[in-house]
Amino acid sequence: MNWLSPDSRFMQAWGNFTDGIIINILMILTSIPVITIGASLTAGNVTARKTLYGEGRGVLRNYFTALRENLRQSIVLWLPYMIVGIALGYMWFFVHIRELLIIQYGLSIVWVIGCEWTFATQARFENSIGRTLFNGLVFGVTHWTTTIVLVIIDAIFVGIIIATFMYMPRFLFLVIVIGYGSMLMLHVPLTERVFKKYYA
Repeated sequence: MNWLSPDSRFMQAWGNFTDGIIINILMILTSIPVITIGASLTAGNVTARKTLYGEGRGVLRNYFTALRENLRQSIVLWLPYMIVGIALGYMWFFVHIRELLIIQYGLSIVWVIGCEWTFATQARFENSIGRTLFNGLVFGVTHWTTTIVLVIIDAIFVGIIIATFMYMPRFLFLVIVIGYGSMLMLHVPLTERVFKKYYA
């Protein structure tokens, strides 16, 4: 098969990559108010899934439909993560009390697990806010190997951003444009493998 054929694996991968960039740009734009970051993550997960599995009617329509449908609940889901994230950032950078380290590590682990799974869960299931928060943590703990892979993917991306900023700042804009939307294209097959056991 010609590698430039629309049905070739290369062209499908290229299409998914470019769609991931579009998703990322949309996520950046809709995250500008900060309070809507959770809604952007949810919409990004929905759009990445529909793009990978050939559902919906295009990236733009899928994204803004998902954003509108999940906006209110995702904002409420994001608020505790935003508040705890700010508090944790302050503690790690400005509070150096050894007795608090266990609490800091514990909260940080829970925060990371929650961020990896809560908005992916919101993107896949219809539940109350409390149930979504709870289920996100349950998925993260019970499927810990998948959680580790998700964290590694995100850690590599953060590492690339830091390395680019330090050593190749002229390429930083390009890395940001490629961004987290492209990472979601890697996340979704992993989370879907977990979720399919619960919605089949």
